[in-house]
Amino acid sequence: MPPTSHTGRPSPLGLILLAITSVGWGLNFPIMKLLLTEWPPLSSRGLAGVTGATALALVALARRQKLSVPRPMWSRLLLVSTLSISGWVAFMGLALLWLSASEAAVLGISIPVWVAFLAWPLLGERLTPLRAISLIVALAGIVVLIGGNGFETSIEKLPGVALALAGAIGVGLGTVLTKHFPLKMPPLSLAAWQVGLGCLPVAIVGLVVEQPQLAALSWVGWAALLNMTLIQFCLCYVCWFAALERLPAATASVGTLLVPVVGVLAAAAMLREPLGPREIAALTITLGGIAVALRS
Repeated sequence: MPPTSHTGRPSPLGLILLAITSVGWGLNFPIMKLLLTEWPPLSSRGLAGVTGATALALVALARRQKLSVPRPMWSRLLLVSTLSISGWVAFMGLALLWLSASEAAVLGISIPVWVAFLAWPLLGERLTPLRAISLIVALAGIVVLIGGNGFETSIEKLPGVALALAGAIGVGLGTVLTKHFPLKMPPLSLAAWQVGLGCLPVAIVGLVVEQPQLAALSWVGWAALLNMTLIQFCLCYVCWFAALERLPAATASVGTLLVPVVGVLAAAAMLREPLGPREIAALTITLGGIAVALRS
């Protein structure tokens, strides 16, 4: 499928698929926060991911994509899955115990900045002035987000901030390593393996340590869990890879800037989280840093 239409413009279908992905991933932040009131973070995120990976594998088979993994690629696949999926799923779920959904959305979308920064020592890509500026601007947005409510509140949120940034940096490192050691597999098959391998240990640890009870889930909890499984890990991934087949990579990357915007607005609407000057300023500044990173 060509990345653009015959008129030279981005594919309309690709843009629709990209919008579905960004909205789905953005809505997941307040939905995760809502689910945490009934179910623990590792179990909910891990089990949803394993189920979603199974569904992705079935979609891959339906599209006649091979699921076999070349033997030399197993070590790279395990490493990247651990960094990009296990860390993100576990750390971001735990971070929501300290952070609001809007704060987690802003911190989580800083991934492109860490990719630009980590590519310097690992890939030899020079840290250009634009990349340095993007890192500084994004960090400034994070400072505004976390430090705007006073010193004591900031200290209380430090564990959540550290966990969210660890998850984002892990995804950035996994992305850079994927570029350095390419994983040559069909996209849906690769996504199924990465999500499955990444979420399985999180689910196991959650079941052993947290011992979740299905009886604790209300209909709202079930709806949130099903949404996380079917929308975040299935529909959004399918739409994302389908969008990548139809759009230039730069267009797809810029389109993901919609994720934190949706996350912040949805958290205000669904959870009644504050949406004042601090949140708007932090979101704007952080998005500015990410936009500079993508431009570089």
